[in-house]
Amino acid sequence: MAEPRRHAEVSGQLSSVHRALQVLEVVAEVGDGVTAKAVARRLEFKLPTTYHLLNSLVAEGYLVHLDDARGYGLGYKVAELNERLRNQLQVSGQIAAILHDVHEGSRAAAYYTVFRDADVVVAHIDDCDEHPRVRPLDVGFHEAAHALAYGKVMLAELAPNVLTARLGTGDLPRHTKRTITSPAELGRELEHVRAAGIGIEIEEFQPDLACVAAPVRDASDTVTGAVAVSVTPADFTDRRWNLERWVRIGAGRAARALAGR
Repeated sequence: MAEPRRHAEVSGQLSSVHRALQVLEVVAEVGDGVTAKAVARRLEFKLPTTYHLLNSLVAEGYLVHLDDARGYGLGYKVAELNERLRNQLQVSGQIAAILHDVHEGSRAAAYYTVFRDADVVVAHIDDCDEHPRVRPLDVGFHEAAHALAYGKVMLAELAPNVLTARLGTGDLPRHTKRTITSPAELGRELEHVRAAGIGIEIEEFQPDLACVAAPVRDASDTVTGAVAVSVTPADFTDRRWNLERWVRIGAGRAARALAGR
């Protein structure tokens, strides 16, 4: 009977971790001052369970109890984790300089993305007040690859079985009315992207947003990253070929930098 009991203990521990993460996400979403009762109501947890999870997260530094607000807020360990992730994704000075040139030359926010296992992750951004980055895109953003130009050029490189494992077989998340949600339709789109060597999306991730991206290839011709820019759809229509030119230039320079040439 020892093994079933151990399995039950492990399952219980995993369930507790899952509930604690749910609590953390609610506090992050609602913001400073959220009460235990509000968290319990949102998650449909019993109040004693909620207090236990909140106190555990406070003890570990992931949450803080705010006396003035009479509620809870994110703890400073969350910021530490974010900083560590940024450090792990940090690009070389050479890549950062290339992206800065793309930003200035294209007059658009510029992004450098990489594979982290099968995830497509933003590793670096170069922008300014006149040409700001798109929110919520920031270093560490890893969602909606099917709806973003840089995601398309990188997904197009994945083997079919890896792509299916990454995206699943059901409908993909819809972000706007123009998002491609059918895996079959996305597959056809990725074939076109692979052939053209360029990825484009217009209002598939957000309204009033257009993105252009080119793949970064290593010495073996494998896509390892992407260079992308974001503009408005009107700006894209007016400057499409210049934007494509700049992301191709940036991707080519990045490939040579990574190869040490």
